[in-house]
Amino acid sequence: MIATVPDRSSLAVHGIDEVRGTVYWHPTTSQLYSHALLRGEARLAEGGPLVVDTGLHTGRSPKDKYIVREPGSESRIWWGEVNAEISEARFAGLREKVMARLSENDVYVVDAFAGADPAHRLSVRVLTESPWHALFAKTLFITPTDEELEGFAPDALVLHAPSVSAVPEEDGTRSETFVCLHPTKAEVVIGGTYYAGEIKKSIFTLLNDRLPLEGVFPMHCSANVGADERVAVFFGLSGTGKTTLSADPERRLVGDDEHGWSDEGIFNFEGGCYAKVIRLSPEAEPDIYRTTRTFGTVLENVAVDERGILDLDDDSKTENTRAAYELEQIPNALPEKRAGHPSAVVFLTADAFGILPPLARLTRAQALYWFLSGFTAKLAGTEIGVVEPQPTFSACFGAPFLPQPPSVYVRMLGEKLAAHPHVNVWLVNTGWTGGPFGVGSRMPIQATRRLLHAALSGELDGVEYRVDEVFGLEVPVEVHGVDSSLLDPRSTWSDPGAYDAKARELAALFRANFERFPDVDPKVAAAGPRL
Repeated sequence: MIATVPDRSSLAVHGIDEVRGTVYWHPTTSQLYSHALLRGEARLAEGGPLVVDTGLHTGRSPKDKYIVREPGSESRIWWGEVNAEISEARFAGLREKVMARLSENDVYVVDAFAGADPAHRLSVRVLTESPWHALFAKTLFITPTDEELEGFAPDALVLHAPSVSAVPEEDGTRSETFVCLHPTKAEVVIGGTYYAGEIKKSIFTLLNDRLPLEGVFPMHCSANVGADERVAVFFGLSGTGKTTLSADPERRLVGDDEHGWSDEGIFNFEGGCYAKVIRLSPEAEPDIYRTTRTFGTVLENVAVDERGILDLDDDSKTENTRAAYELEQIPNALPEKRAGHPSAVVFLTADAFGILPPLARLTRAQALYWFLSGFTAKLAGTEIGVVEPQPTFSACFGAPFLPQPPSVYVRMLGEKLAAHPHVNVWLVNTGWTGGPFGVGSRMPIQATRRLLHAALSGELDGVEYRVDEVFGLEVPVEVHGVDSSLLDPRSTWSDPGAYDAKARELAALFRANFERFPDVDPKVAAAGPRL
């Protein structure tokens, strides 16, 4: 039996007085590999990654996410469909069930940080019954130094027992799955799902509540920095290209999914990346592809044969196959996970209608309109029940993770843009061209990369732009290295009339969605599509 470090009584502070198994404090990657393999909960693939199956849940369960209604936070929470409420008594009941399960067998304890800026970080402790989930947490959060582990005191606690199911009739949940956050206690309890992404997104939600109170703008974005020190942030929902486009061999990677923007600049919340790997290409995404053949990587729902050979093209389990790996596995990752203020803000959208141009420049009013709209296509597998792209509007490109109203985050973006007038804001469509989903084709990634290089380098500062008649977007007429016809979506359709009709349909969806925000500045409301 592998020895533990602190005495198991240390868990008493969290309500676990006795554990029948062993408490593994700060386990190494090798320990967690060994336990997951011995328990038959993972397989070892060629090259060294750990391959796991998350069962029924191959994506997040947003309808099973709850926030505790309690006096310390209830006045600032955006209650409703995104943030369903649960009582303190129900939360206590679910917590008790999870703690009971954790006390029955082995417990894995991961202490880590969320936030690379010491002035704005959370100390996070994860208690889980699962060794591979402990490895996921160890990989995705920031590892403390030995000195920082001495006397480590958690600001936030994740109690994770995926084998525990809720009983809706007695627990007040919608199903057997539950992801519950208590904002004031900074505690999360998770059960009924083996999908590991719930762990990191719960802490992200907590940061989205805490950081605005400190004057820090939390962002669902990736970020990188060029040799010229120009910083770019890429907002977008899952599957729009945040990870792929930020992992650019010519730029340093700050992070792929979650960042804060403080008075000093931007900083990564995480120590790892969580990339979609379905049909990953060694030519188009060489750095991310390499991680799928590396020790320490956790692969979720990726097909592997009896010889340990991976098949990244196999979507029989889900389209949402994932790789969790340390940021340092990307060769050009920035060790500090921090950079200066952005010179470019990029909104990524996967337009399933095939209407939007591959690149457009936004005015300040348009930037706030598109940020509040958060238009994209919800891609297959990222949530239960989504089997093909669905047009969706997700406020601030991350509504599922916003505990406070979208107006809070829109205001903060506006303040940042006002304080840094040199920032250019771009809209990039990584979705479809030549027709809607099922007719057209996905935007060529080589063209997207070339357009981004031109935008981020300043190459597009003095070129000619046209104004889109329906959406009012400024679109470059010509960009070196990109087929000019691609820049005019209408010309890529075989039937221009069908394009016009679909454009009007999409514009109407934007207008209807924006009616949810009646109190927006009239200049921002007027920056939307023209019908």
